[in-house]
Amino acid sequence: MTIPLTLSDTVPESARDSILASIKAHNGTLLGATDRKDIYIPITADDGTVDGGLVGYTGRGWLFVELLAVPERLRGQGIAGALLARAEEEARARGCIGAYIDTINPVACRAYERAGYHVFGRIEDFAKGYDICWLIKRFGEALEDTSHAEA
Repeated sequence: MTIPLTLSDTVPESARDSILASIKAHNGTLLGATDRKDIYIPITADDGTVDGGLVGYTGRGWLFVELLAVPERLRGQGIAGALLARAEEEARARGCIGAYIDTINPVACRAYERAGYHVFGRIEDFAKGYDICWLIKRFGEALEDTSHAEA
């Protein structure tokens, strides 16, 4: 049987929803019902608008950080680590065993590593000389002792 495989550069929202529903149904059969629950930690500007923060979710025992942005006015003050720590605290309360995140930003990657994450996957030279990295942190694991690392 041959089926047509028509390619398009636009995706109707109804098609996206249908494909996602199919994936969720299959995963539900394979893994059981999901316990997915969103996490949202906004950073607001003086005028009350959201100009940064963290968006993610917990599910199946893991925290996934989808978006993490620190506004320029707050960078270099440990805010990324504070956002991660707050999300991780909630994830632990929800019974999660760890967290994961991805980034193409080398500064963000170092911030996540300072927060106890380590790179478990990488595509080198993903775009314009930058690597994309996937990082993981298992809760309860001791942070590596880097006091003896060479400078």
